[in-house]
Amino acid sequence: MTDWIRVCATGELLPGEMRQVWDGATPIVVVNLDGEYYALEDRCSHEDVELSTGSLDPAEGSIECMLHGARFDLRDGRALCAPAYTPVPTFPVKVADGAVWTRDDR
Repeated sequence: MTDWIRVCATGELLPGEMRQVWDGATPIVVVNLDGEYYALEDRCSHEDVELSTGSLDPAEGSIECMLHGARFDLRDGRALCAPAYTPVPTFPVKVADGAVWTRDDR
């Protein structure tokens, strides 16, 4: 089991914002969705593009890849529309000691 990676202080990631961190060679995008934090692999499953360069839809709870418009559910990583059909991996997130933490636990 890998160690937790500190993303930021809770006050540095406001609702509707996202931040990229790395766990070794794994890019992870962490999103604050109305006070709940979610982490996904920062790589579109359709094309190898960073999801953190895309846009968030807080109402839908999704992130959209800026390259071809594939959208993914922040809560479980499932693909919501073509051209993506494969989900992106999700990772655990915890809030402790005034900070947001995640890790690649695969």
